[in-house]
Amino acid sequence: MAFEDRLKNIIKKYNSLNDKLSDPSKISSQDFAKIAKEHSDLSEINKHATKYLENLELLNEAEELLKTSEEKELKDLALEQKKESKLNLESLKETLKIMLIPKDIADEKGAIIEIRAGTGGDEAALFASTLFRMYQKYAENRNWKFEILSVSGIVLEGCKEAMASISGKGVYKRLKFESGVHRVQRVPTTESSGRIHTSAATVAVLPEAEDIDLKINDKDLRIDSYRSSGAGGQHVNTTDSAIRITHIPTGLVVVQSEKSQHQNKAKALKILKSKLYDIEREKQNKEISDLRKVQVGSGDRSERIRTYNFPQNRITDHRINLTTYNLQEAIQESNIDQFIDALIADDQAKKISQDDNDE
Repeated sequence: MAFEDRLKNIIKKYNSLNDKLSDPSKISSQDFAKIAKEHSDLSEINKHATKYLENLELLNEAEELLKTSEEKELKDLALEQKKESKLNLESLKETLKIMLIPKDIADEKGAIIEIRAGTGGDEAALFASTLFRMYQKYAENRNWKFEILSVSGIVLEGCKEAMASISGKGVYKRLKFESGVHRVQRVPTTESSGRIHTSAATVAVLPEAEDIDLKINDKDLRIDSYRSSGAGGQHVNTTDSAIRITHIPTGLVVVQSEKSQHQNKAKALKILKSKLYDIEREKQNKEISDLRKVQVGSGDRSERIRTYNFPQNRITDHRINLTTYNLQEAIQESNIDQFIDALIADDQAKKISQDDNDE
């Protein structure tokens, strides 16, 4: 469909919604809320689309006048109008292309972030903890709520696995491109010869599922309680507080083993819902990507996405070939917006390019 035709359809849709909202008595309260949201979502696009078509009309009028008029004064005015309309059209088209990119419905959701130590032994566990703290600080910087769900496999000052729930506006939109293998190159404190070691940690970012997103039948769940195990203490091995939830249709298992059985069950269900929601989204996204091939990298979580080189104070994101030399600031102050912004822009550019090819 031609770009101008898409804009005309949007304006037509917006005006239709406007007409429906002008008489709320004819709409149910549920439909009214849905129509009002759609109307609000289209408002800004409608405004830019209207301006675009107005400028297109002015451009056509100016070109017609240049062809037919014999008066120099009118031709000069038409030439000026043509120049101004062309500039306006270029600017408006770039803005509209971004606005017309199909929105990921999960973008405004919160997220579950899961970090696991990969190859590299204790050094990988230390790096996993470093990443976990980096994202915790990033959440604090953006006034998001960061709730630790579980930390396991404590080694020295590191951990084998850590999970957290991050709540706030646009969390998933900004963190979804962090999924993948993060590699670190540094000299471990235990390395006497000063040799640089390479280790890795994997990051998975899942959109946090809400009840309206996913309905889980109780009959599909097997919930087992068992005794916590740990380093010792009065509580350990005395209460069946740990919870294991198995989603029977998929075989997906989630375990929570902190002191409160009630909290363990709530957290485990939260994680399970998000994992099932992510599986469903992955299935849908694969169908779309098979047709559209619009991705950042492959989107595969096994893909190495970023390298943190401590000796050179360097971070490189391999998907967009972006390198900076502020590693300490990025790690300690969570100054990673330059990567996140660049990845979002790159994703938008690829989708716009695909849309251009489809026209």
